[in-house]
Amino acid sequence: MKRRDFLKNLGLATAGVALAPQMATATTVGSASPSAGTPYEAGELNKLDINFRSLKAAVDHTVTAVVVGAGSRGRVYGKYGLLYPDSVKMVGVSDINPERKTEFATKHNIPAERQYGDFHEILAVPKFADAMVIALPDDLHFEAAMKAMELGYDVLLEKPMAQTADECRKLLAQSKKTGRILATCHVLRYAPYFIAMREIIRRGMIGEVVSIQHMEPIQYAHMAHSYVRGNWRSSKETTPIILAKSCHDLDILRWMIGKPCESIVADGSIHLFKAEKAPEGAPYRCTDGCPHEDKCPYSAIDIYVRKKAHNYVFDLKNPKDDAEIMEKLRTTGYGRCVYHCDNDQPDHYVANMVFEGGITSSFAMEAFTPTGGRRTRVMGTTGYIEGDGSSFKLTDLRSRKESVWNMKVKEIPEYKDSGHGGGDHALFRDFVEAVAYQDEARLSSTVDVSIESHLMGFAAERSRKTGRKEKIK
Repeated sequence: MKRRDFLKNLGLATAGVALAPQMATATTVGSASPSAGTPYEAGELNKLDINFRSLKAAVDHTVTAVVVGAGSRGRVYGKYGLLYPDSVKMVGVSDINPERKTEFATKHNIPAERQYGDFHEILAVPKFADAMVIALPDDLHFEAAMKAMELGYDVLLEKPMAQTADECRKLLAQSKKTGRILATCHVLRYAPYFIAMREIIRRGMIGEVVSIQHMEPIQYAHMAHSYVRGNWRSSKETTPIILAKSCHDLDILRWMIGKPCESIVADGSIHLFKAEKAPEGAPYRCTDGCPHEDKCPYSAIDIYVRKKAHNYVFDLKNPKDDAEIMEKLRTTGYGRCVYHCDNDQPDHYVANMVFEGGITSSFAMEAFTPTGGRRTRVMGTTGYIEGDGSSFKLTDLRSRKESVWNMKVKEIPEYKDSGHGGGDHALFRDFVEAVAYQDEARLSSTVDVSIESHLMGFAAERSRKTGRKEKIK
């Protein structure tokens, strides 16, 4: 059964979104928006009949899984197993950090013989679980996923899938060759906010989509932490920032428009985080007595010690111990001055895209913002949507009446403890169901779908470097 037929039969607008029977005759994309008198004009978009499913996977047996990479993302999916032990059980773990590995194993009662260090160790033994969650650094995704599928595992792979377009295509071919499910962690597809926005578009409530403007504010401290000082500072060692940070966003644009991207042109550079922009007298480390520390937004002392932000990377014995954090800043890359790092990732990035049918989209990734959260504007022939990542407003162009969707994730049962606006655990629920029933149609973001946003990202980076418009095959 094709995925769209599966979803239609189940009454799902997307994987994870159930539609009530009364909307079976809802207008489709391209038709006029609903006539006057609908409840949506009264600012009651929260009453749109989208019923967000329970996060507990509906399976007839417990799926077993191993987590390779027990850092931040690995722990997110591990937590799902603690919340819903009847749905999935973590039976193995691999991590080069002994403390992380032991902590994960203890929480999930994983025996010593199923605790591994380097990921090559767990991939050197025969398959002993149904699925493998790969949450390794970007440069290890391809090798680990290829071997895992060869061993017979169904795989949930953190984004980005791989470091090159060719490797992405090889992952797709390996999935087909081995018959294994390969899902990518495009979790925004599972966030109620984006599900509701897409459903409004799908039902034709703004007519035909003509153009979308989308922005990802990285947030200044997050930029400094991850893409200047941290693990994703080098595009050569990991992936270009358009993929490392924003393949989510390219995927969301493709998902909402519902048509393939045909061409892309991009630009961007490092404006601030380079040696020539360093203030006079700035030392190599923020802990070396910087004369500008008290007014620098990117001060490591301010971010990690005063604000206690992003400290999960340190595996602290006491997260509130300032002395312990200061010692980490003196001995790790996270204490470096942002003007004296080995980074090459742009701090501002723009891309313009043309999708099939002449639909256009512009995307901006910006480092110099006080907060995160996506910003989106959707222009349709009869309506307009504008959102800030947590709520959005629909304006009918004829009546000029406005309606608001502002459902809080915490108001949706179970979703309040799931990251990425509720998307993390919703994605894992569907992955568990897909593995249990060997049916990838239960997923929204299979490798067939996810590869498109990656090819868009690689094309954008080529365009940024060459100044040429890139066609996407």
